[in-house]
Amino acid sequence: MTLVLTGHKPFAQGGNRLCFVHPEAPERCIKVRRPDFSLEDLRRSKGFPKNLRPLKSFDDNLEEWHVINTIAGRVGARAFEHIYRCFGFVETDLGPGLECELIRDASGLISLSLKQYLWENGCPESCQRALADLKAFWLRYRIPSRRLLTHNIVAQQSSGGEVQRLVVIDGLGGANLLPWHWHPGPLQERRIRTRLRYLDEKIQEALDKRADNIAPSSVGMLKHRNATPHQGLPGEGGVHSQDKG
Repeated sequence: MTLVLTGHKPFAQGGNRLCFVHPEAPERCIKVRRPDFSLEDLRRSKGFPKNLRPLKSFDDNLEEWHVINTIAGRVGARAFEHIYRCFGFVETDLGPGLECELIRDASGLISLSLKQYLWENGCPESCQRALADLKAFWLRYRIPSRRLLTHNIVAQQSSGGEVQRLVVIDGLGGANLLPWHWHPGPLQERRIRTRLRYLDEKIQEALDKRADNIAPSSVGMLKHRNATPHQGLPGEGGVHSQDKG
């Protein structure tokens, strides 16, 4: 069956992909390529020698599916405390789509990116605790990622508005030719600490701009939040999308 996404408004847009709420399952989302930016366009935009790579190597959905399954195979179920689940590929009228967990707040609203959360709320104590948990997790399990960007992290909030956890939804894996698991442990840890320092710098930059009332760019800002009936967070007695599939 082909899912019809045309006519639905994406709730988020990245550099290469559009994100839609699954028309039949509000606890999931579908990621598809932007129709105005094909894989061929993406490859042409790269310089030599990257533009010599096979076309499929530029497919974000394929890479994401592979990386998340690799991490889950190594870490186990705990991987999904701070990384979202991928369920596989579906056919849509906008091309192949990757079906993923859609992180929602206890209210049922789609969770804000950390970028948007910081702009709207600053960095209260609950957010600081969630950041410490994320960084400890990243180091403990040596999660491979590119630079950790605030628009690629979502802040899931409790019914009281506190940040319960941070979930990385993009930017996993690495740009290195050598597979991550081939790197020695000390090198992995050094690179992860570099990623975490960069995240700290971007958070401070966002807070400084907020203090100066300098609005952030639209990247990572939700287009809509698509409310659903109440969904409790893990530990609150409700059903969360991580408990399905």
